[in-house]
Amino acid sequence: MRNVRSDGEARPWLKQELQDDMDEELEQEIDDARVPPELRALLDKHEKSTIDRQFYFSELLRLQGELVKLQDWVEYQKLKVVVLFEGRDSAGKGGVIKRIMQRVNPRTCRVVALPAPSDREKTQWYFQRYVSHLPAAGEIVLFDRSWYNRAGVERVMGFASETQVEDFLRDVPEFERALARSGIILVKYWFSITDEEQQLRFLMRIHDPLKQWKLSPMDLQSRVRWEQYTKAKEAMFERTSIPEAPWYIVEGNDKKRARLNCISHLLSLVPYEEVPHETITLPDRVFDPNYERRTLAPELYVPECY
Repeated sequence: MRNVRSDGEARPWLKQELQDDMDEELEQEIDDARVPPELRALLDKHEKSTIDRQFYFSELLRLQGELVKLQDWVEYQKLKVVVLFEGRDSAGKGGVIKRIMQRVNPRTCRVVALPAPSDREKTQWYFQRYVSHLPAAGEIVLFDRSWYNRAGVERVMGFASETQVEDFLRDVPEFERALARSGIILVKYWFSITDEEQQLRFLMRIHDPLKQWKLSPMDLQSRVRWEQYTKAKEAMFERTSIPEAPWYIVEGNDKKRARLNCISHLLSLVPYEEVPHETITLPDRVFDPNYERRTLAPELYVPECY
């Protein structure tokens, strides 16, 4: 820890800081648990998480502290890390990404979530629009969906021909081996949920005005084409899980366990050490006895409604 005050002074301050962290995570947890009245009966029959909430919060904060150490190590050693998050719609990719990003420095750890390709991008080499987002030395990039769109949604929805899909499945192992040779650490996660769990999560979004934006026509079609997605996933695993970049499956029915398991596993894949830091000392403020603070107009201030 980078000490900026004595232990006696730090204890109440640190306790308050930890409480603020807990409150922030609790806000997200309450949002996850909000149940529209139309779904209460269905949710009562649904299997709930068995992990203790206090244990979940304390483990999450501990793992997030380790993520900060990992990021320090990546910057210190000039490493390049890419993590792909794939899986069925509503499988929990976004929730894990949100928890990873919650405490780290967003300047050197960033999320890439690309929209559908433009007409111009459709004429480029398929991997081209992803290459520009790859990390430089000291950076971590999290892809919220990736070049594997071609093996999944594009294949199932008919946006790519079978020839294009076959070209992709043939090319992607060589592409990823080239990334590995360039020094990139590539990690690939697939988030898996059951048919019943996805149905419940989609219904939650349909009946929750704050989450309806998460549903797209493609999401709804993924329900209709569940089995086609399963076949596409199996073919993708068979052709693209290579020693340099194997697939790792995260069981996602229990959101809390999925978050802890994924973060813990990611930390295990990149050996890291704590980077030594100089003790930070807060300098004294320069005081000018002749300076008088100006009184600003009341209309400049945000009304204190709370």
